[in-house]
Amino acid sequence: MKLIDLYSDTQTVPTEGMRVAMATAKVGDEQMDGDPTTRELCIRVAEQLDFEAAVFMPSGTMCNLVATLVHTRPGDELIADAQSHICTTEGAGAAAIAGVAINPIPTRNGIFTADECRAAIREPSRTAPRSAMISIEQTTNFSGGAVWPIDVLHGVRDAALDAGLRTHIDGARLFNASAATGVPLKAYTDGWDSAWVDFSKAMGCPFGAVLCGDARFMRDAWTWKYRLGGAMRQSGIVAAAALYALDHHVTRLADDHANAALFIRLLASEPYFVFEAPNPITNLVLFRLQGLHVNTVTFVEHALQRGVRLRKLSDGRLRATTHLDVTRDQVVAAAGILNDLARELAADAS
Repeated sequence: MKLIDLYSDTQTVPTEGMRVAMATAKVGDEQMDGDPTTRELCIRVAEQLDFEAAVFMPSGTMCNLVATLVHTRPGDELIADAQSHICTTEGAGAAAIAGVAINPIPTRNGIFTADECRAAIREPSRTAPRSAMISIEQTTNFSGGAVWPIDVLHGVRDAALDAGLRTHIDGARLFNASAATGVPLKAYTDGWDSAWVDFSKAMGCPFGAVLCGDARFMRDAWTWKYRLGGAMRQSGIVAAAALYALDHHVTRLADDHANAALFIRLLASEPYFVFEAPNPITNLVLFRLQGLHVNTVTFVEHALQRGVRLRKLSDGRLRATTHLDVTRDQVVAAAGILNDLARELAADAS
């Protein structure tokens, strides 16, 4: 049985067309700004996000850390959603490397308001950390793929800038947000100090992200990239994959969103699953079990034995992610397997 892997969109593998593009890429020394394919990628992404410049990074985690290092100084504090990646899933890099504390804002779906942002910004005090940076993620990650509405996003941006804070967008799934709403990428990033987009998730590349900012930000970002070991040589081999994704994988993100909506509809036909479905639906699906008298660990193990891989979150929720390597037929099959499993477990408990 072929595994239906809904664990994450990071599980994608390069398509045949992407592999050809990688194999035939023109390359040079990226560290000396001599790789033509990497330069082309950075120029295209900077244009799409409407920034002056961009730099190719190995990962989005490095993008978040580099942005934090540029925008803050040790002892500062950044403000972010309590469930965001920068808070929960980056090895406390902001604290361990940048010396920056995080002030987490509890939210329902990863989105906070301008008023909540203002309330989190500290008054200047000799005994308190300095509020220095706001970070948001688009779409939200462990909060279920919600898309920040443009007016809310701009309100938070303006509240932060009015208070003298730097502003940063974790754009791990920014392409998904744009595909779901039709809002251009640059409309989301308008007026922000830095933002990045990921290519290793829904875009299907083996790794890589592009961090954008103005020319001054970029000078410091390059220095921190080098200090952190992020310098690359013939990076065009991987940048070519990202260019291929820009040309071939953006419009098809709508298929992932349709598959996620289908998955919800099929599982909602049974009483055993409770969903936290945002509107619009992107490619992340969060849900809870009900009426089964088994914990999520057991359910995930049984599902994997039957060929469906899900992700268990620490708070008891489950996450399924649709992506390039999951077809509509596989979504239908996965939902059928999970429904059958739930019915059997419910019968065993009765």
